[in-house]
Amino acid sequence: MRAVTAARPGGPEVLRVVDVPDPEPAPGQVVVRVAAAGVNFIDTYRRSGTYRMPFPHVVGSEGAGRVVALGAGVTTATVGDRVAWASAPGSCAELVAVAADDLIAVPDAVDDRTAAALPLQGLTAHYLTTSTFPLGPGHDVLLHAAAGGVGLLLTQLAAARGARVVATVGSAAKEELARAAGAAEVVRYRELDDLTTQLPERVRALTGGRGVDVVYDGVGRDTFDASLAALARRGTLVLFGASSGPVPPVDLQRLNAGGSLFVTRPTLADHTATRAELDQRAGELLDAVASGALHVRVGATYPLADAAAAHRALEARSTTGKVLLLP
Repeated sequence: MRAVTAARPGGPEVLRVVDVPDPEPAPGQVVVRVAAAGVNFIDTYRRSGTYRMPFPHVVGSEGAGRVVALGAGVTTATVGDRVAWASAPGSCAELVAVAADDLIAVPDAVDDRTAAALPLQGLTAHYLTTSTFPLGPGHDVLLHAAAGGVGLLLTQLAAARGARVVATVGSAAKEELARAAGAAEVVRYRELDDLTTQLPERVRALTGGRGVDVVYDGVGRDTFDASLAALARRGTLVLFGASSGPVPPVDLQRLNAGGSLFVTRPTLADHTATRAELDQRAGELLDAVASGALHVRVGATYPLADAAAAHRALEARSTTGKVLLLP
């Protein structure tokens, strides 16, 4: 089969499409023919060597497709099932082995590209808004990168729960997308001379001087200080990613000085740790998509051969919604 591999740590230029042996399902696994694979920031961290990985390795971890083979002991899937998954190493390929316990059943009302675009970012947006900081009417939210894959989904889910979203974006086109998703206010961060001081000032002006109840920050180093300064007393900063780089060590006295603040660094694995929780979150998301209540934007698709271009676009923050590779 053809697969996108990273031969060594480095930039997008290390990615190559090569022929590798077809995967064989281990006990408890299935093999899926991939219809579409998601491209995520975690793929770039692994490719660059920021996250420790063996090299060479087939990149990607998310996708959707049809089951073509079953490993020993698998009773929850059958050949021909349409499935999606958030975490299966080597997903940017024509075939991938996936643990049966990690499969999400895809209903007929949801197409393959939407199904591939939803698991990692959709499940993340779901747990952030329902578990990490359960949103409700009256909550003010600051959301960075609101026109990205997580951002557009999180904005919709937050607005549906009655929260008021203040979104940051990088352009007028991205502002339009954020507002269409339900953002009440939008700040274009590139128009600010000093993000760390001016963004909190803008946020407080929009919230009667109090700040927001929660900041959802997937950017990291570039936005962390502004995020902390934008919080209301006893507010919560949810750091769920680091697209601009990791946040340096933090003096915890800053939380005291800022008004008894909270900071948390959640992960998807801890919010889908049981089959019941995965089914509940995925089921709610897929039902919302099927009913039209939740829109999943696929902003760009690339063939496997252009995986490097997909990584470059993601890292340049020139994308909106989800980026997919199509085998």
